Amino acid sequence: MDKPDYSQTSTALQSGVGLFRRLFAIFYDCFLLLAILFVVSGIATTLNQGVAVEPGNTLYPLMVFIIFSLSYLYFVWFWTHGGQTLGMKTWQIQLCTIDNNEIDRKIAAIRFITALFSWGFVGLGFLWTFIDKQNRCWHDLSSKTIMLDLRKH
Repeated sequence: MDKPDYSQTSTALQSGVGLFRRLFAIFYDCFLLLAILFVVSGIATTLNQGVAVEPGNTLYPLMVFIIFSLSYLYFVWFWTHGGQTLGMKTWQIQLCTIDNNEIDRKIAAIRFITALFSWGFVGLGFLWTFIDKQNRCWHDLSSKTIMLDLRKH
């Protein structure tokens, strides 16, 4: 798929994507990730002789690491390969840098880590979209990215 030319669409770059469309895209992505994590949990339970891996279990730190890593890989891979996760494609949202470049691994990593803080502070990083004129969250600001509404093109 060719990268859309946003140089002629300054209104899309100025407005960004609102909070609710972001949350719906995240909701879709969480379902996909949850399916993957169910498979991983099933494998871990099998390896743990049929017992769930819970806090205090010797496999628990490894399980947390695997869950974090799979989540990281899911988002970073999609962001660096077209700027859209499957949820973002469904909701016609695309991620690019504020200077209209594709996302590289460094930018994607910054965005992912900062997004954890956006959620971690009771969602304040996401509520920032109501304050920012371009509807950006903390992770958009820290990674110098913007989510574009492809319906406006």
